Amino acid sequence: MAQYMLLLYDDPANWAGISPEEMQKAIEKYVAWRHKLQAQGIFAGSHKLAGDMGRVLRKRDGKPRVTDGPYSETKEVLGGYFILTAAGYDEAVEHARGCPHLDYGGTIEVREVDALTAT
Repeated sequence: MAQYMLLLYDDPANWAGISPEEMQKAIEKYVAWRHKLQAQGIFAGSHKLAGDMGRVLRKRDGKPRVTDGPYSETKEVLGGYFILTAAGYDEAVEHARGCPHLDYGGTIEVREVDALTAT
């Protein structure tokens, strides 16, 4: 069985007008989905990223340069991730279909974790 990372992207503007009660309901949906993965024995980890844009390092003229970002043409930003165990992409995608992130206009990218680095 391989590990798969579900990268959760969304437009922060989608969350701007949500009430505290709606936010609590959304959080409860994510927690319930995580508990379902845990009960199935396939949950390997997850984290929500902080709301800032982070930093990007690139080497230019032989020196590392640090910029705020990442900034791209899209409004979607990486907001968090889940890692789960699955027999293949089809199974990982099937599990991702149940993620409440899709209910809130988000995008989920499914990527296999390199077997040499998976723990």
